[in-house]
Amino acid sequence: MQRMERGPDRGEKIAFYVNGKQMFAYAGESVAAVLLAAGIRQFRYSPRNNEPRAAFCFMGSCQECLVEIDGKRQLACQQRVTNGLSVKTADYNAP
Repeated sequence: MQRMERGPDRGEKIAFYVNGKQMFAYAGESVAAVLLAAGIRQFRYSPRNNEPRAAFCFMGSCQECLVEIDGKRQLACQQRVTNGLSVKTADYNAP
């Protein structure tokens, strides 16, 4: 049995920003996956009940992971993290 000297190659490590704070991820990961892995559980609030929402379907159907990415409203599950990307969740403007 051969011993593995290092883990699998995850790709390039890149820096991006969430609510103004620098974070790191690997190129190719979805914004939604990175946010959840970082412990961010509230992406937006529902317009009807003002309840917290986050990723649900991970295929762009449910609209629950809507965030602001580089100034545009986009689904976090459908966007890949890129170097310097700016993401704002609902908590960005929270009191």
